[in-house]
Amino acid sequence: MGFGMGNNNGASSSSSRLDPAPLLPHHGSGSREVGLSSQPKTFANVFIAVVGAGVLGLPYTFSHTGWAAGTLLLFSVAALTFYCMMLLVACRRRLADEHPKIASFGDLGDAVFGAHGRFAVDVMLVLSQVSFCVGYLIFISNTMAHLYPITAPSSSALLSPKALVIWAMLPFQLGLNSIKTLTLLAPLSIFADVVDLGAMGVVLGQDVAAWVAKPVPVAAFGGPAALLYGLGVSVYAFEGVGMVLPLEAEAANKKKFGVTLGLSMAFIAVMYGLFGVMGYVAFGDATRDIITTNLGAGWLSAAVQLGLCINLFFTMPVMMNPVYEVAERLLHGKRYCWWLRWLLVIVVGLAAMYVPNFTDFLALVGSSVCVLLGFVLPASFHLKVFGGEMEWPGVVSDVLLVVIGLSLAVFGTYTSLLQIFHSSSA
Repeated sequence: MGFGMGNNNGASSSSSRLDPAPLLPHHGSGSREVGLSSQPKTFANVFIAVVGAGVLGLPYTFSHTGWAAGTLLLFSVAALTFYCMMLLVACRRRLADEHPKIASFGDLGDAVFGAHGRFAVDVMLVLSQVSFCVGYLIFISNTMAHLYPITAPSSSALLSPKALVIWAMLPFQLGLNSIKTLTLLAPLSIFADVVDLGAMGVVLGQDVAAWVAKPVPVAAFGGPAALLYGLGVSVYAFEGVGMVLPLEAEAANKKKFGVTLGLSMAFIAVMYGLFGVMGYVAFGDATRDIITTNLGAGWLSAAVQLGLCINLFFTMPVMMNPVYEVAERLLHGKRYCWWLRWLLVIVVGLAAMYVPNFTDFLALVGSSVCVLLGFVLPASFHLKVFGGEMEWPGVVSDVLLVVIGLSLAVFGTYTSLLQIFHSSSA
């Protein structure tokens, strides 16, 4: 997600007008193998595709699940995400002769299930992209309201301090989102991850200082309901399945792509785990939904938070671009439509105003859209492509993944909605 950009899942199911992976070389169909991505570049692109704003909610999530349970959940989700990504790669490789132009998740859905497959991927990707943008606005508005407190003229969600920040941003976002093509903004993905890493370093430093100065009691394990909550946030944090096919297609050494992908996912899991554990043990039950708001006063803390806000502000139009691509294709004959874009931006803004808690929203998105996109669809595609030749353990594995994914989506979404309503009434 690159605090956004990394989760530009390429990001539409069709051909995006954005560079889906900015570290990948640009070449035509006649490029030689030497023009493809080396393993270090593939590793870096996986990092860009996965790491995002979800990491900021991990300490708060660990305060619910406990540090040990949260860490186990993170590692389990990382392993399962890697497995499902490789299912998509296996499907594309099997269908390569019959469908040589599979370049994205949506193309694969079309090749496996026809128009219905592409539509399912389109819907899931659009919902995920819109949800990411809602999360960005929540982060920006909550952070700005924390840094610069203002008095709300009303208790209404539409006039809360957070909402006033969003209203102030909307005119600028309407202008940015009116740009027909945002290719020039794509390099922000690399800058985004540089900012992310810098911010994470500062936060970790603050966490260690707070922990050393005054240790607080923490729990290793939370209740069963907290596990579903933590699962949703963890799935959100690792969501990047839409990028795996473009990345694999551009890898110079495709035989080692799985190893490179696995190493990258393992590195991200360890980094996430350290960030989540240290944030929780530093502040205990006082951990906030956005860990940066736990930072002490000072210019460095304010600079980190403002930098992340600016980053996400300019990332939002890039993340919305695939949504416009699908919406204009389905509703406006593939033609540019400014009022449709404005309507979608306003809907995203209103949704952000009514969601009270950043991490609660991450849990909802992860439990619903991201579970379906990351687990259910890859297993379904793999079962369809390989079902006739797999032994029964393989078939059972795919079926179980679909059933468990659907069950987690239902119960996880229910739990997350309960948490959101509880936060709203608190």
